[in-house]
Amino acid sequence: MINKTPSPLYSGVKILHDPVRNKGTAFTDAERDALNLRGLLPPRVHSMAEQELRVLGNIRAKPTDLERYLYLVALQDRNENLFYRVVMNNIEEMMPLIYTPTVGKACQEFQHIFRQSRGFYVSLQDKGRIKEMMQNWPHKNARIIVVTDGERILGLGDLGADGMGIAIGKLALYTACAGICPTRCLPVMLDVGTNNEALLNDPLYNGLERRRERGEEYDALFAEFLEAATEVFPGMLIQLEDFGNTNAFRLLEQYRSTYCLFDDDIQGTGAVAVAGIIAAMRIMRSNLSDQKILFLGAGEAGIGVADVFVAALKEGGISEKEARQHCWFVDSKGLLVAGRDRIEPHKKPYAHEHEYIPDLLGAINALQPTAILGLSGQPGTFTQDVVETMAKINERPIIFALSNPTSKAECTAEQAYTWSDGRAIFASGSPFDPVKLGNQTFVPGQGNNAYIFPGVGLGVIVSRSRVVTDEMFLAAAHSLANQVTESDLERGRVYPALAQIRQVSALIAHDVAKMAYDNGLTDREKPDDILADIHENMYQPVYPHYA
Repeated sequence: MINKTPSPLYSGVKILHDPVRNKGTAFTDAERDALNLRGLLPPRVHSMAEQELRVLGNIRAKPTDLERYLYLVALQDRNENLFYRVVMNNIEEMMPLIYTPTVGKACQEFQHIFRQSRGFYVSLQDKGRIKEMMQNWPHKNARIIVVTDGERILGLGDLGADGMGIAIGKLALYTACAGICPTRCLPVMLDVGTNNEALLNDPLYNGLERRRERGEEYDALFAEFLEAATEVFPGMLIQLEDFGNTNAFRLLEQYRSTYCLFDDDIQGTGAVAVAGIIAAMRIMRSNLSDQKILFLGAGEAGIGVADVFVAALKEGGISEKEARQHCWFVDSKGLLVAGRDRIEPHKKPYAHEHEYIPDLLGAINALQPTAILGLSGQPGTFTQDVVETMAKINERPIIFALSNPTSKAECTAEQAYTWSDGRAIFASGSPFDPVKLGNQTFVPGQGNNAYIFPGVGLGVIVSRSRVVTDEMFLAAAHSLANQVTESDLERGRVYPALAQIRQVSALIAHDVAKMAYDNGLTDREKPDDILADIHENMYQPVYPHYA
C-alpha cells in the first residue's frame, strides 16, 4: 500500500495511536516529514527486525505468563503489524501466551486486567438496535466473527462477559496461523448475563449484573445479532465459540444451512482429534475400522469428535449404524447406555445397548477400547490404573487428554508415557514439554483446534462459500493428518510441528475452498491455481510505505 498524500486524519499523533497504521520508530525520515511526526518520535529510525528484538527482550523479561500476555495485548493495541510479526516468527513461544493455556487465566482475571476495549459487545440491553450499533465498527471489510456468550469458556465454566478474551484470542490465531487480515476479524461478546456468583459480586465485573437469560429472549437476541451481522458485513463467516451445551447444538442445527456459520467446539474439535487418530494409524499399522474409542465427556467436544469419526468410517464404506458402535461415552453419570434415564438429544445416537457401568476404569475393562479421549474438563481422571489398563489391553494405546487449559488435562504427557512404558500415543489440548524416558525423548503432539479452524476459515473466506459443511471438516482432518511426517511419528507426535502451521492452514484452506467450488457452494469462479490464490490472500505482517 502506498499513500503519497496521507489524509490529515492519519497524520501526526493520530497515526501513532492507530494500531493498523502505526509503525512506531520504524517511520522513515521521509514519512516523518510527510505525516507531521517530527518531534513526536525519537530521532533514530529502527527496522522492524530491530523492533522485534526489543519486543522479545521485554516479553522474556516478564516474570509470569499473564504479564507476558498483557504486554502482547498492549502491543496489539498499538502496533498490529509488529504484534503479528513477533507472533508469527516465534509461534511456538507465543501461541501459549496469546491462547491456551494463558488465555484461560486472562479470562478469569479479565475484569481486573481490563485496560482498553477490543472487540464488540452486544447485550440484552441492545435489542432492536444491533444493526445500528454494528455500523460503529471501524473496519467495514470485516469477514469473520468469533462470537461467544461466555457460558463455557474452555474447561473453566461460566465467565460471562469476561469470555471476550477467548474471541480475541481465537481471531489472533486466524491471523497468525492462516493469514486472515486483522481488519477482517471481529470478536463479539453476546452478553446475556452470568450465573457465576463471584463475577456478580465483583464490583469490577464489566458485564451485565444479572443472571443468565435463556429461552425466547435469548433466542431473539441471537437471531437479531445474526441478521444484523450479515447485513452490515455481507459474506460474513460466523464462528460460535464456547457456548454451553444447551445452546451450542441447537443453534448450530438451526442456523447452519441459512448462514455461513460453524461451531468450533463441535466441528473443529472433532476434526483435529480425528486427524490425530488418522495419523496414529500409521504408528499402529492399523485401520480406523479396527478402532473402538471410549470418550470421557459427552458434551460438544466429545460428540463433535465422534461425529467426525463416524463420517470418516462412513467414507470407508461402513454404515452409519455400525460406525456409531465404534464410539462409546462415559459422562458424569457413568457409561452412556440405552437404558439410562433422561438422555440428552445430542447423546442419544451414542447410547448403545450394554449393561450400565458407573466408572471409566470399569468401562475400559468391559469394552476393551483401543483409544481413550478426554474431553471432560476434569483434571487427573486418566489415573495410573486407567493408563496401565489401556497399556495392558493395547500394544500402542491412544491416550488423548484434550481438555483445556493445561490445569484441566486428564493426565500429563509424562504420566501417559511413564505409566504405559513409553507405548502410549499421546496428544493434549494444551502444550506439554518433551518427555525423556530411558534413552528416548517423546515430543507430545498438541491436538489444538488451532490446527483446524484457521485453515477452514481461510478457505471459506477466500472461496466465498455460502455455508460451512461437515464434509469440509472431514477434508480438513485428512489434510492435517497427511501433513504429519515420518519424523513427527518417530518422535511420538501425531500433529505437525507448530512452526509449520501457516503451511498447514494454507493446505487445509485449499481443500476446503476446492470443496466449495466443486460443490457449487459459491458464486466465485474457481481459480486456475487454488493454492496460489490462497497464498495471495494471506496477510503478511509488513509495514506500509507512506512516502
